Amino acid sequence: MANQAATSIDFRQEAQVVADWIARYLEESEKYPVLSKAKPGEIRNALPTHPPISAETLQSVMNDFEKIILPGITHWNHPRFFAYFPITSAPPGILGEFLSAALNVNGMLWRSSPSATELEEVVVDWLRQMLALPKPLFGMITDTASISTFYALAAAREALNLGIREHGMSGRSDLPKLTVYASEQAHSSVEKGAIVLGLGQENFRKIAVDQDFRMRPDLLLQAIAADRAKGYRPTGVVATIGTTSTTSVDPVFAIAEICEKEKLWLHVDAAYAGSAAILPEMRQSFAGVEKADSFTFNPHKWLATPVDCSILYTRKPEILKRAFSLVPEYLRTDEPESVHNFMDYGIQLGRRFRALKLWFVIRMFGKEGLKNAIRTQIDLAQEFARWIDQDSNFERMAPVPFSTICFRLVKKGLANEAIDKINEKLLNRVNESGKIFISHTKLNDRFILRLAIANYRTEHRHVQEAWELIKGEGTRLLASSR
Repeated sequence: MANQAATSIDFRQEAQVVADWIARYLEESEKYPVLSKAKPGEIRNALPTHPPISAETLQSVMNDFEKIILPGITHWNHPRFFAYFPITSAPPGILGEFLSAALNVNGMLWRSSPSATELEEVVVDWLRQMLALPKPLFGMITDTASISTFYALAAAREALNLGIREHGMSGRSDLPKLTVYASEQAHSSVEKGAIVLGLGQENFRKIAVDQDFRMRPDLLLQAIAADRAKGYRPTGVVATIGTTSTTSVDPVFAIAEICEKEKLWLHVDAAYAGSAAILPEMRQSFAGVEKADSFTFNPHKWLATPVDCSILYTRKPEILKRAFSLVPEYLRTDEPESVHNFMDYGIQLGRRFRALKLWFVIRMFGKEGLKNAIRTQIDLAQEFARWIDQDSNFERMAPVPFSTICFRLVKKGLANEAIDKINEKLLNRVNESGKIFISHTKLNDRFILRLAIANYRTEHRHVQEAWELIKGEGTRLLASSR
């Protein structure tokens, strides 16, 4: 009992130390350089090569955390983090993670933690309502959209009823080549899913896009017809709402009609943009999702939820379950059929209690609070896009349907290759400043800058500071290029 009391007192004291540090960090995140200036190997070389023999104090660990670990952190929570798609964590989600770590439950079975299972069922349905998705839908939490999309492709393959679960794919003369289709702007996880599922890269079809980087349905239809003519078996299509490079929106409704006619599984990847559907004025971008067989989005990208947290919905949970369910005797239970054992719908047996942090976020922000945050970020992006459009030294390279802007520095009379090099220099200069962090992509083989706004801490002044830095460095680069 004495040891238990001592441990309890120590934990209270030490938890307070960590809580105070987190509170200061969230209040003062702007004081850190957004992008870590650490060199490769620097963090590793500063750490001991052997584990400690004796226990160390929290103070000792925290000292090294601040001295060694913190300089190697790129601060995704920083209000001027504009690279990739920011994944911000708000205090409610952090509190939920804290409690989840303390409970340390495994939500593999309903019996292993009834609250973990039933809270997950509730929060994913809350989100379904918030996004105006159709009812009924089966929903579950995964770690990332990469895994959600992989699960959807596995279900698409299972839906063909080719006995792959039982007999595999290797060495079968009766099995045609299976093909999957996605925009050439689709996330790399779609192609990875095709690789892991044994379809192979050569059977993954990248469909060309229009001038706004949206999948062309006419070319999709042609590709499907060409594969059928070769004796291949079209399996599924992945449409994207909010592609990674440009946040373009594939014409889901037209793609859904093709999938319905061709009897193909349609998965919609809205990892980044899906959260925007909580705004009624943004729902035109989601026309047709009600026809999809599966749909995914990531609350950890645009709903202030700590990474990782992805939601997968499907109209056909029985097929998803058929693809993955395998129940050994030691995991059999006698609950009724209505009970969901989430281990049956994916490859993981161990499942963290992710629903808890999401529940905290939704309750402590409320639907209106989350709507206001996303609406503000979209408005900031539209203003940044206007600054780009009004400056003759810059050129916007894609539409801005959500909160990501693709642009580049330009100079009349300069060849594209030279412009690419100038933009690469501009990217490096602004990132090395430590004041902001932006990323790049390539569109039509040109080097393009990307600025994404999805942090609920980001204010107008942060975007203004980013523009002034980019504009100033760009002006100096153009002047030196004469």
